[in-house]
Amino acid sequence: MLHRAFSRMAAPLAAAAVLAGLGVPAQAAYPDKPVRIVVPNPPGGAVDVVTRKVAQKLTQQTGQSFVVENKPGASGTIGTTQVVNAPADGYTLLANDNSYTTLPYVFKKLNWDHQTALVPIAPFAFSPVVVGVKADSRFKDLQSLVSYAKAHPGEVTFGTGGPGSSPHFAAEAFQQAAGIKLMHVPYKGAGEAMVGLLGGSVDLLVVSTPTALAPVKGNQMRLLGISGKRRVDVFPNVPTFAEAGVPAFSLFNWSGLAAPKGTPSEVIARLQAEIQKALQAPDMKEFLAKMGSQPGNLDSPAFAQLIQRETAQWATVAQKANIEKQ
Repeated sequence: MLHRAFSRMAAPLAAAAVLAGLGVPAQAAYPDKPVRIVVPNPPGGAVDVVTRKVAQKLTQQTGQSFVVENKPGASGTIGTTQVVNAPADGYTLLANDNSYTTLPYVFKKLNWDHQTALVPIAPFAFSPVVVGVKADSRFKDLQSLVSYAKAHPGEVTFGTGGPGSSPHFAAEAFQQAAGIKLMHVPYKGAGEAMVGLLGGSVDLLVVSTPTALAPVKGNQMRLLGISGKRRVDVFPNVPTFAEAGVPAFSLFNWSGLAAPKGTPSEVIARLQAEIQKALQAPDMKEFLAKMGSQPGNLDSPAFAQLIQRETAQWATVAQKANIEKQ
């Protein structure tokens, strides 16, 4: 009996001795200390809310704290720069969204290589984009808005959180798909743009479903169209853009996680697996469904391809809209 116990212990001890003799350091399983997730946006936004929910699940699953820190400013480049310059060890990560794919058309020069400085890990969620108006707006459906805008170019206004913001690009893409010309009214942030809409200062917003949820539920905002092939349960009466007469507009918002270039592949694989596990949890599915969103279901290479493809697609939108780089 003692012989059998010794035999079970001998193999791992011998292996450890060999590794020690070869000078191979023992590596702790990742993660073995708290992980920092930088959100390059203010607290309370769609990316921040989803990231905090995912971080909570990752903390529960791994036994290590995943701590979310907001580092907003300069269209997300302040927080992104911090992550790009952080050690590539998996302990400083970036939660980003569609706005990352627009950055090459917002800035003349970035402090990092947009294509290679970050390794996309996995998306958290995909959220449809909506066109929303004030609840008592004169525009009762998308066709009435489009028809009026065609007859009165530049008269219908749309608000955004600022020039070059993700909603700005989305609104420009909507205009091009609908064949209309709207007037851009930039605000200092997405929150102010929503206040502008609800106060009647602008006619419409183009935002994701998580952003529209509260004002719609509060009967302050009415949605005229939603992206995707089918309607979503949380907004069952809102037609798709194809149903509403603008089939060419099919933009989706996404949010997800990225790591600095050079992060070990085994760390990327572990994070990807843990994110997928978190997204399959019933409470996570319910959380996303209530916002009209769907769980992300892409691995790291597919996520990277999505970002590259989307970045390239914005070139045409930026050129036609004459968006000036800062």
